[in-house]
Amino acid sequence: MFCTRWNGLEKGSIFDDALDDKEYEGNLIYLLKSGSEFIRNNSKVRFVKEAQYRVDKPDYAERAVTEALVNALIHRDYIVLGSEIHIDMFDDRVEITSPGGMFGGGSIQESDIYSIRSMRRNPVIADLFHRMKYMERRGSGLRKIVSETEKLPGYTEAYKPEFSSTATDFRVILKNVNYHLSQKNLVSDQVSDQDKSQDILHAVLDFCITEKSKQEICSFIGYRNLTYFTRKYLNPLLASGQLKMTIPDKPNSRKQKYITVRSE
Repeated sequence: MFCTRWNGLEKGSIFDDALDDKEYEGNLIYLLKSGSEFIRNNSKVRFVKEAQYRVDKPDYAERAVTEALVNALIHRDYIVLGSEIHIDMFDDRVEITSPGGMFGGGSIQESDIYSIRSMRRNPVIADLFHRMKYMERRGSGLRKIVSETEKLPGYTEAYKPEFSSTATDFRVILKNVNYHLSQKNLVSDQVSDQDKSQDILHAVLDFCITEKSKQEICSFIGYRNLTYFTRKYLNPLLASGQLKMTIPDKPNSRKQKYITVRSE
């Protein structure tokens, strides 16, 4: 079982774009638990405060994840040598792909998961998982994935799990119900950072009504890293003409100071 947490919404280079990368080999129960743990470790559980309690909002329904992994393990085609189950996690979804298409032919896209007839490629494995209570009644796995996802706080039809198959593989896509929420928070954080930057720029201009050295300005603002402060704040003010050097022909002079350019 190959598991990868990609940075972003698409696959890239394992070395540059993978935030986490694991490969598991062992018995089926070990693979089930390892796959579940990988998804859990790379997911988040947010929460919303209500009047007297809080509501947990996991990215994915744990039972839906288990059912999807069980489906991959019991229905995969073990005759295909050199193949493996792939778990690919992205910011907005988890894709679980297993070798082997629909047993008996056809594709899942052409079928109704609520009336599809159960056909088991590996009946002994299916019976084992059923006896160990890793799966419910036969043929209900895909429906269970949907129903468990529907129970998540914030669920809408847009987050409904998707199933697809070809002649060579079967794929389950679970969507992160918190993805758009996290994007909103990211935008909010970016706006907050922009507001903070503007406040600092205004503070520098107010402070430099009289000549000040770079060290004096940096200390006043509360930064210790002169290089970062220069790149982030001082250079933009100089470039915009709001701030000027007292010795412009010797920018690196030890006696260099800065003063705010007063508008006429």
